[in-house]
Amino acid sequence: MNRIARIAAMATLLALALSALPAAAQNYPNRLTRLILGFPPGGGTDIVARLLAQKLSEGFGQQVIVDNRPGANSNLAAEVVAKSPADGYTLFLITGGLAINKALYNTLNYDLERDFAPVISVGSVPQIIGVHPSLPVKSIAGLIAFAKSRPGQVGYASAGTGSVEHIAGEMLGSMGGVKLLHVQYKGGGPAAVAVISGEVSVSVNVLPAVLPFIQNGRIRCLAVTSERRSSILPDTPTVAQSGLPGYEASVWYGVLAPRGTPREIVAKLNTELNRILGMADVREKLAVLGADPLGGTPEAFGTLIRNSVAKYVKVVKDADIKVD
Repeated sequence: MNRIARIAAMATLLALALSALPAAAQNYPNRLTRLILGFPPGGGTDIVARLLAQKLSEGFGQQVIVDNRPGANSNLAAEVVAKSPADGYTLFLITGGLAINKALYNTLNYDLERDFAPVISVGSVPQIIGVHPSLPVKSIAGLIAFAKSRPGQVGYASAGTGSVEHIAGEMLGSMGGVKLLHVQYKGGGPAAVAVISGEVSVSVNVLPAVLPFIQNGRIRCLAVTSERRSSILPDTPTVAQSGLPGYEASVWYGVLAPRGTPREIVAKLNTELNRILGMADVREKLAVLGADPLGGTPEAFGTLIRNSVAKYVKVVKDADIKVD
């Protein structure tokens, strides 16, 4: 078979493959798409959503808009997406905090593992374990020893009950065999201020919220909670490297679609989002937020969700965490 004949045969096979796809998948997208998230405008998740929406709009030639639905720890947004048509025109940007909700709430009007189709893992943001400079510890081992000598007296500041920071702090205490006192605040910003003012000794917070204070020496960073070291703090060890193997409590972002969304549409979205996450300008903008891009397959994201839910259910149960 000569070269022209081979090309013609390949074109025929491609045409047959495309004709086998459902019409909706072949033409997708041909109208506006909503990217819903459970956070108000202006925060880190909103910035990620708008970055992805812009790039998707450019790549697909169809508008993708951000639809902010804050409230109830993203449960309201999750309900909206779970009840939306499974046609690829409603997407859901979530954080790992949504995986905590299954353990926190006795009744939810959706199921994270049942009612959504994973599309892609977007990125991961480490948290940090840090201390006020007056505390005489310079490592996770030193912090655990210090806290053991003062049981129940060493407090850590978090962004609220059931937050990713709260979970990370309870994991640290459980795996370190020490009781740490949880002190909740209304967000990562107030929690950071509480530590730099000396009101609370220990900081468990997302990296972007405390990075300026680490850089100016007002918080001493002991470790990052991610599986790997942060590209922003490459000289800072992970908690696992600091004597607690298996510890991991990053904040991740990912995109879901309603359950039943055609696999061909999910695959098309996954391919485009992987391409977007490989762009230099996107990676630079994520780095400003302290995020390392992830990407990968829908199946890999589904595994991340299942593993996170299982881990958080155990932490919440063991620590007897209750929402107000």
